Amino acid sequence: MVLSSHAYAGDALPVPGAVARAIAARCETRVNVLARRMTRDAFARLPGYDELPSDVKDVEIAATARHGLRLFLDRVAVPGEAPGDYEYFRERAAQRADEGMPLRLLLSTHLLGTQVLWRALRDVTRRGEEAALAELSDFLFTAQERIVAAVTETYLDERAAILAERREERRSLARALLEGAPVGEEGAAFGGGGVVLFLSLSSGGAPPVASRRLVRRVQAVLDRAFGGGVLTLLDGAGGHAVVPGGIDVIEVPYELGVLLAEVCGSGVRVGVAGSEGVDGIPAAARTAEEVVRVARACGRPAGLHRLDDVLLEYHLSRPSAGSERIAALLEPVVERPELTETLRAYLELRQDRRATGRRLSLHPNTVDNRLARVSALTGLDLTSSYGTALALAALLLREVGGGPGA
Repeated sequence: MVLSSHAYAGDALPVPGAVARAIAARCETRVNVLARRMTRDAFARLPGYDELPSDVKDVEIAATARHGLRLFLDRVAVPGEAPGDYEYFRERAAQRADEGMPLRLLLSTHLLGTQVLWRALRDVTRRGEEAALAELSDFLFTAQERIVAAVTETYLDERAAILAERREERRSLARALLEGAPVGEEGAAFGGGGVVLFLSLSSGGAPPVASRRLVRRVQAVLDRAFGGGVLTLLDGAGGHAVVPGGIDVIEVPYELGVLLAEVCGSGVRVGVAGSEGVDGIPAAARTAEEVVRVARACGRPAGLHRLDDVLLEYHLSRPSAGSERIAALLEPVVERPELTETLRAYLELRQDRRATGRRLSLHPNTVDNRLARVSALTGLDLTSSYGTALALAALLLREVGGGPGA
């Protein structure tokens, strides 16, 4: 947890005595020398410091070092704090965060700067002034604690704001792609189309914090699976993801469903559809969502589904002039969920009564009895290919295609 510098309000800095102030005063003429020692010698040992632009090292960081030295000497000479004492450090911290400097490197410059200043104070301390030097050490390290707190707080706030802005930019681009709105240069990576995923998660209604955590985990899985660049428009219940071109639907591995199940739970379903151009992304998104709905309606196990996996079922679920009449065939068993559940499993398992029994924990004879009851109530002959095709179409139209009861 980052401690806000405001937490120190009302806690006065230690007040150095006259001898301590005299020690500090001996360093006043050495401010520029000490600042150069910090920026050219001490900081140069830090990993990544040499990679910074020259103007950042020689101008901005050097100016911050001089400001810190003068602030220390001023506050020793005239004890007390002014409201704006830490604003310069905050401004620089926000600038470094915006530029992407690692927080570790930023804080290390402050801590190493404190060491350089401490050695300078120690070097000008005379025999018999050791107690006064101890006073200065209390003052120095208390003041440095406040500076580090202010810098850390500002840096993290700025980085959080930057990341939130970038996330929203990516969400806006995903939304534009999925809605078919103009995307400009930002959508150049999708000019050749890509793959659209529809994710149905099993955590709808979760608290906001849990939903955000889940979305971050899903994003991480997708980025690892596709090497980054995946745009998502997700919430706790699911949503869409758009993968840039260069990958075909057939290349999306079924293992992706397993990886997502590890972070989302076993009920996650992923529909996959491809688009050859940016203009086809909205249609691909609709197809991916429909694939999930069809897979769920016909009893397919959770996981990843391609259109080819449910090709016949997808076709049978499309509305037509006869859709309402076909869907109405199952009206007599609507109030009998055990019958529709058995029918769904029987059809999905390719009319294998024993496999249906195992899935539903029923004896095969019980499966036969339920299917016979379905046939008696609906008039569908489930022993013929025509009757099973009608039953499958009726089931899908009711649950996917908008037929009666959908």
